[in-house]
Amino acid sequence: MSKMNIAVFFGSRSCEHDVSIISALQLIEAAKTAGFSVTPVYISREGLWYTGEALENIETFRNFNPMAKGITRVTLDVSANAGDLWAWPPQRSGLFAKVPAPVAHIDCAIPVMHGWHGEDGTLQGLFEMANIPYAFSGVLGSSIGMDKIAMKQVLRGAGFPVLDFVWCTREELENHRDAFIERVEKEIRYPAFVKPAALGSSIGVSRAANREELVKALELAASYDRRILVEVGVTHPVEINCAALGYGEDVRVSVCEMPVSSSDDQFLDFFEKYMRNAGTKGEQSRGMKSLSRVMPAPIGEEMTERIQKMTRDIFRLLDFRGTVRVDFILDQNDVLYVNEPNTIPGSLAFYLWKECGIDFPQLVEKLVEEALRAHADKNRSVFAFDSSILQKVTSGAKGSKA
Repeated sequence: MSKMNIAVFFGSRSCEHDVSIISALQLIEAAKTAGFSVTPVYISREGLWYTGEALENIETFRNFNPMAKGITRVTLDVSANAGDLWAWPPQRSGLFAKVPAPVAHIDCAIPVMHGWHGEDGTLQGLFEMANIPYAFSGVLGSSIGMDKIAMKQVLRGAGFPVLDFVWCTREELENHRDAFIERVEKEIRYPAFVKPAALGSSIGVSRAANREELVKALELAASYDRRILVEVGVTHPVEINCAALGYGEDVRVSVCEMPVSSSDDQFLDFFEKYMRNAGTKGEQSRGMKSLSRVMPAPIGEEMTERIQKMTRDIFRLLDFRGTVRVDFILDQNDVLYVNEPNTIPGSLAFYLWKECGIDFPQLVEKLVEEALRAHADKNRSVFAFDSSILQKVTSGAKGSKA
């Protein structure tokens, strides 16, 4: 009996392209240990798709050459239930030449994307159209989880505590900058955090303590996204993270962690998250797992249970699946706020599940299991309705409106 083939999608046209590569290579190694056959699918910064064993080596990406040996450009057959990757351009030559076989068949897709064109619901929508089982959250949860403005509005409407915020578009900033700055100073005040709405890994995020810094922060955020969020800057914030795993009503939560910055009163920027321990050896050398952290977080049993319950409730509200990490903030008075959910967390939050007795290969097995459950659940729905409307149309398209 052949092994189930897992297609791991990573890279893409995103500012978090490089982080995606690191997370994907970690998952590929764990998937193979779990006994799956793995097809890497790398999406370049230009949006071209490639596969091949060479893509399982980090050295391939230091100076990526799509013409290198062991790399094949591919495209996905998006016909429902096909699930095949084909070499592109087609290899057939001559009228009577034999039609080649697909490069690979996808039994289950695992998108290991961070940011746009992968984590935001776009790739998930493609898998839905092709009716391919896929891990992590669906279109709804992915899109809301990616956009900080929409996500905070939804969470606030559902009664979850979020920091006060205002937002604007790039166009509004260009045409009415002074008015928006005055609004920030009136409603948010300093210090304030400025963020691109649909980016992660702290890219484009700035802390502004005065108007001059605010102007620079808004310009930076607007260079990354057309929607910009400005929220209250907590003094001496403590970040607490918790992960959830499952599908539907079957959800379990992890221990809580406390990421630790190397300096006081500093938010966890890209360097802190990914680069501070990048030169170390072994398991703590790459990705979010290299971040210094305390597990379990020293916040007491009552606060831990509250965070875990919120994590589970948010998971169900936004129809998440697979594993999701929800980030929280404690202010100087120990008031708790939901910061944001991460629908495809860096390093897939495997370090949190390891503390719960689930190693990385077992986590991959759970991701595939939940993907197949969600796919089977979707296919239980009725997709056809006999309205007889076509039989009643007698005069072309115009007649349908009669």
